[in-house]
Amino acid sequence: MDVKYKKSPVLIIGNGRLSHSVSVCLLQAEHPVTLLTENKNHAANSIKGHFFDLSKVASKEPTRTQLEITSFLDCKSDFRIGIGITSENLLEKKSVIQQLEKKIQADSIIAINTESIPLSTLQQTCDYPERLIGVNWVEPAHTTYFLELIINSKTNKEVANNLFNLAKTHWNKDPYLISNDVSIRAKMLGAMAREAFYLVQNGYASIEDIDRACRNDGGYYLPFSGNFRYMDLMGTYAYGLVMKNLNRELSKECYVPDFVEEIIEQEGLGMENNKGFYKYEEGDAKQWNKIFAEFSYQIQYIIDKYPFNYREEYSIADNKTSSL
Repeated sequence: MDVKYKKSPVLIIGNGRLSHSVSVCLLQAEHPVTLLTENKNHAANSIKGHFFDLSKVASKEPTRTQLEITSFLDCKSDFRIGIGITSENLLEKKSVIQQLEKKIQADSIIAINTESIPLSTLQQTCDYPERLIGVNWVEPAHTTYFLELIINSKTNKEVANNLFNLAKTHWNKDPYLISNDVSIRAKMLGAMAREAFYLVQNGYASIEDIDRACRNDGGYYLPFSGNFRYMDLMGTYAYGLVMKNLNRELSKECYVPDFVEEIIEQEGLGMENNKGFYKYEEGDAKQWNKIFAEFSYQIQYIIDKYPFNYREEYSIADNKTSSL
């Protein structure tokens, strides 16, 4: 199959760690990548760390000469894909989209991450709304299969299908495409977080209790099957009966509780500035990130070993594991 945009030049605009791992993901797919970021040194060091980790597990490292990191781009170039990675701020997203439109070709794909802001809202000020697609990643992007593509009635379906096929065949993603205007991943995560906040706020559970419940229950089966297939595996009707009784008891709060609002007001970044749900000692963040990087490669191997659709040739005797 001839995949459009394969190995095409990509412009990424972003400042956080996700922009770094997305860059590595696309370098692995042999795209020439230009990363436009405010902190070149931070980006370079972060990406260098990803390359180091890859050197331990990958048979072939991405070509580093395909990467340019810059804080200034003064003219339009031959970019065929423009990717914006921002915080969940409407003005920031609009600004990045405008920058992308000025720097890339008129027939290029424009991708912007958006969790709660509707795609239609972002399209209102676009020169090419039909080419703007919501694209959500998960960190680290180069070791995870997740990719959410958001489209609507204004979207050029051919452009969306081209991006979907590119992600599936060359970006090592297992993408899904939704015509919902907003992220379904964010809605599911939001529902879980709202209930968790409610339980903590009312003293029914601690933050540690919530984390242990999620890690030791869903953490085991979600990478294997997802929610619906797991219910089929265990006996579907029982979950329906539970929800019939439980739904009326679930939180319907429209606001975050005080302990979360306090973190928001403090611009809490968790481990990065020690303003989150837990307290950390000096050096903890570096160690947690190191462990998380190792885990991301191991879980990628396991998910690949047990594919979403049943594979007859699987043998339980094939019990090798991979690590950094």
